Amino acid sequence: MNTSAVLFGLGTMIAWGFWIISGDVASNSMDPKTVAFVSYATAAVATGLFVLVSDASLATTNRGLMFAGVAGIAAAVGVVSTFIGVTVGPTAVVSTIGGMYFVTAALISTVAFGEPLSANKVAGIGLAVAAIVVINQ
Repeated sequence: MNTSAVLFGLGTMIAWGFWIISGDVASNSMDPKTVAFVSYATAAVATGLFVLVSDASLATTNRGLMFAGVAGIAAAVGVVSTFIGVTVGPTAVVSTIGGMYFVTAALISTVAFGEPLSANKVAGIGLAVAAIVVINQ
């Protein structure tokens, strides 16, 4: 077991739990699109400060910049969708379905990057779809 990966995974889980709850509260007291902007503007500043004070390399590549840009656009679409979602439905449903992003990642990695579609991936995707059905009951 990779202890560092587990610890960072737990950090992600806890941080994103606070992110969704804080975004829910904010989105129910102001326009969710504005909440998304303020949330990610704050994240950009905090991340920029972290890069400056850490030993992060500022070297870039065209491929890296392109995919970082795509990731930013996808994050923007996701955050706006999430914050609007929590204003029209239960946070538990929106966050659970949103948390199934690994299904999209598994499909993209298979189709676009040639990763094999194993029986485990198919089973995981099937269970994720089942979870979406169950959470919506």
